Amino acid sequence: MKFHFLLSFCNPVARITSYLCIVKKCIMEHEHHHEGGEIRESLIKILSASVLLALAVLIERHTDWKTWQYLLLYLVPYLIVGWETLSEAAEALIHGEAMDENFLMSVATLGALAIGFLSDASPQFPEAVFVMLFFQVGELFEGIAEGRSRKSIAHLMDIRPDSARVERNGTWTEVAPEDVVPGSMILIRPGERVPLDGTVVEGRSSLDTVALTGESVPREVSEGEEILSGCVNLSGVLRVKTSKSAGESTASRILKLVGEAAENKSRSEHFITRFARIYTPVVVLLAVLLAIIPSLITGAWGTWIYRALMFLVVSCPCALVISIPLTFFGGIGGASRKGILIKGASFMDTLSRIRTVVFDKTGTLTEGVFTVTAVHPEKLSETQLLHLAAHVERHSSHPVAAALREAYPDEQDDCTIADIVEIAGKGLTALVNGSRVAVGNDKLMNEIGAAWHPCSQVGTIVHVAVDGEYAGHIVISDRIKDDAAEAIQFLHGTGVSRVVMLTGDQESIAGSVAGTLKLDAYYAGLLPEDKVRRVESLLGEGPLAFVGDGINDAPVLARADLGIAMGALGSDAAIEAADVVLMDDKPSKVALAMRIARRTLRIARENMWFAIGIKLLVLVLAACGLATLGMAVFADVGVTVLAVLNAMRALR
Repeated sequence: MKFHFLLSFCNPVARITSYLCIVKKCIMEHEHHHEGGEIRESLIKILSASVLLALAVLIERHTDWKTWQYLLLYLVPYLIVGWETLSEAAEALIHGEAMDENFLMSVATLGALAIGFLSDASPQFPEAVFVMLFFQVGELFEGIAEGRSRKSIAHLMDIRPDSARVERNGTWTEVAPEDVVPGSMILIRPGERVPLDGTVVEGRSSLDTVALTGESVPREVSEGEEILSGCVNLSGVLRVKTSKSAGESTASRILKLVGEAAENKSRSEHFITRFARIYTPVVVLLAVLLAIIPSLITGAWGTWIYRALMFLVVSCPCALVISIPLTFFGGIGGASRKGILIKGASFMDTLSRIRTVVFDKTGTLTEGVFTVTAVHPEKLSETQLLHLAAHVERHSSHPVAAALREAYPDEQDDCTIADIVEIAGKGLTALVNGSRVAVGNDKLMNEIGAAWHPCSQVGTIVHVAVDGEYAGHIVISDRIKDDAAEAIQFLHGTGVSRVVMLTGDQESIAGSVAGTLKLDAYYAGLLPEDKVRRVESLLGEGPLAFVGDGINDAPVLARADLGIAMGALGSDAAIEAADVVLMDDKPSKVALAMRIARRTLRIARENMWFAIGIKLLVLVLAACGLATLGMAVFADVGVTVLAVLNAMRALR
């Protein structure tokens, strides 16, 4: 039998030379991207075996040795490149584990080496070595691809510093973050990464949060503001009081999430694992039957053993076993680049199938912070009306009071305030420069006899009266996030059939937000338990995702088919209850997460159908006697390499 695969080239030596060029390119890639000893060792083996294979081919073409002498000649490169595969196959069988691609490759190549002794067929020594060599190249490409995936995620998640500068006995000492207890004072200089979560005690600076949120816009921080570990301090020196230990810090929790994500397999991965355990023994049995039964009938043992070997190689499921998990791993890494933490490939599956998205309102579609949106004075200017309201509310802790103070922050003007009286459920009164000023709702206005009038704008209406005479009102509302409308539009564009909002706010406010964002439905005045019941009633409409701020929505996040916590890096409840964590406050990241998930699933399906299609084609050719062992190698290892390269697209 002719050595079909090598004869497909004009010159066997030219083929080996071309092959070495591919390996050399792989080495260059390795030198640029990888420092791993295992990959370097694999490269050395492949190069050595390639050179020895080329020499063996040359010697065979110019000598007239006996068959066993050529066997010894080819065994040298074969064992150099295939010993690890042979040993792993033997070890798996000894321990009674399911047969894998190592076993199939071992049987196929050993059979090719022995075929010249078992029948009248020509020896297939070069093909046996090349099959094992090409298999190792496929393993190498897999290692490089997986290494890039892990390196990409490791680089993205290289957010935990090795040291922290802590104040002890009046001096600054560098210690491991694990040695810093909560409540300690740490110093963070420009260019350094924040080692622990905490509160800024002194200093102002800009923080690079790209490693946490995927956003390149720096965040300004000053005294009293919380900062998260993993950010990079860009400008000023910060003194920070730590609030959490290293193990509980944001950076550690993110690293733990990414590490655990790979362990949570998707339905596709579970299917492939179960499939391989059953499939491999069946394939081996069919190959044995293919070698024996037709041979007993025709007597052409060499022909049918050769076809059985091709059947073994083609049938190897390594393209599926390798590329499918790698695709999901790449998808998780690609999502992490965008500030989206997906806890596992199984949630990637669910995310790709979502048809109903339910949003919480406050803190999710809206900013969650009250702001003054309109000032309607009567007989006073807007500034004067804000001045009076802000000073009366200067000591209140109510969110409405905070919004008024933020709208008129100057408390240093010449103004005297006395006799502040709080009227429960209505508002406050105070003497401001000798005048009695009342700030509150319509009930307070009715109580003091001020002739107030309603406002058509949606929001919380704060009325102001001076000495019993109505002075105007201020509208305070929770502002809709800048990208909320765009997010709803994107979701509808990705195939989501319904976008629903749940809120505890009053009907008028909820209706205004829903109308502005063009939601499909909304439900107002809900308590936390009401939200759970409402989500349960919507579950029958298809796979459902609930998006909340992660602080008080944990029950609903857990009940939905998929829980998405938004901007909840500081919330333990969110990370525990949610399946997907968005590391910033942008609703548009929900649609982006769905697009990434669907693209990842599409790449996985491409690999699956491509691998199965090529294998079936070569099997048909093999059954007709038109395929060579070289074609079989391409149908297995070549397809695996292409599938792995395709899987790497999921990283982008």
